[in-house]
Amino acid sequence: MLHQKHYLLLFTFLVGISIMNAQHDSLAMRNRRLATWSVPLAIGSSSYILLSELWYKKYPRTHLHSFNDNSEWMQMDKVGHAFTSYTLTRYLTSYYSKSLHINHDKWRGAATSILYMTGIELLDGKSAQWGFSWGDMFANASGIFIFSAQDFFWKEQRITLKFSYTPSHFAKYNEEALGRNFQQRILKDYNAQTYWASFNVHKFLASDAAFPRWLNIAIGYGATKMTSANFIVDDVNNFQREREFYFSFDADLERVRWKKKWMQRTAKVLSFIKIPGPTFEIRDNGKMKFHGLFF
Repeated sequence: MLHQKHYLLLFTFLVGISIMNAQHDSLAMRNRRLATWSVPLAIGSSSYILLSELWYKKYPRTHLHSFNDNSEWMQMDKVGHAFTSYTLTRYLTSYYSKSLHINHDKWRGAATSILYMTGIELLDGKSAQWGFSWGDMFANASGIFIFSAQDFFWKEQRITLKFSYTPSHFAKYNEEALGRNFQQRILKDYNAQTYWASFNVHKFLASDAAFPRWLNIAIGYGATKMTSANFIVDDVNNFQREREFYFSFDADLERVRWKKKWMQRTAKVLSFIKIPGPTFEIRDNGKMKFHGLFF
């Protein structure tokens, strides 16, 4: 399961890598290779220590063990793992490529990402509160594969994994699990999250096609009416959890011709966020709905 602590840990790591991406030229002036490897190592080690002291220390430690959470949250947490590992690999690959002056890094970003994500699972595996999840590891590997396969065959990302958030009213029924405020709910409320595969149509057409190079078609997955990890019969509210599938438009901000360099950098940092657009929704019970603007 992708807990709130995992999001915070990964956010810290991504912020550090983003800052170093913007400063890769200064790295190149020193011992480039040593400095390049030192940055992710320092950020990753520091975040593990911080997490261990601020989070895991509050719970009993035990021997390394595994548990099966594949049925929880209608697999929203697994999709979240794939998205997170994809995004981490994407940022790391960009960082290594710029710092080492490599046009298309084939393994460093993926290797660092899987090591980092495995470290998080090992911390869970030593905690009596959770456990090492092979389902999480498969999802992590899937996200890394989605990035690496495109980088290897196309040398670019034609299919991008993205995230969006629309507040739900289900969090109030279990604030401990789903969050008590906006800051917690954007990380914990799976009812409010949507994960997208955003396809850059222009790259799948002939090179002289008139289709806008920045306009994407996105397919999303979400779930709703979940107040706990597993389905519990609720005689009061009688929530019947449902899967949601979305079809929408999106924008690839990195393919927009920005005039300013700071705009380019901002677009790159925010490229994991789905742009709001007209959206068609289908639920697994057959219900359909059109949203004039859905995030």
